[in-house]
Amino acid sequence: QVQLVESGGGLVQAGGSLRLSCAASGRTFSNYNMGWFRQAPGKEREFVAAISWSGNTTYYADSVKGRFTISRDNAKNTVYLQMSTLKPEDTAVYYCAAAFVMRTIVVLNTPAYWGQGTQVTISS
Repeated sequence: QVQLVESGGGLVQAGGSLRLSCAASGRTFSNYNMGWFRQAPGKEREFVAAISWSGNTTYYADSVKGRFTISRDNAKNTVYLQMSTLKPEDTAVYYCAAAFVMRTIVVLNTPAYWGQGTQVTISS
């Protein structure tokens, strides 16, 4: 089992920045590909970004490309999502996820492990 705990959410004005963190515990963190998803009210959960176990490969949804950056620190068992130039449409609950298979994060939205989520609200 892998336990994931997100933090860093909050209320920010449009155009601002926020950094989310996800602390992992349980199994060996560096074995897992990691991802971020989000779910806005009335919408399905959607993929945001992913990073490979080594940190060498990243993927982004088109809607956040150029504004969000995913990174990880395997020594700290933590993955980050730096969000910049935030827009009201970025408002959502953001979830951290972990999986052995990258495709389950980037394509299938079915990673093995999920965090509990952190609320991000962007005011206009």
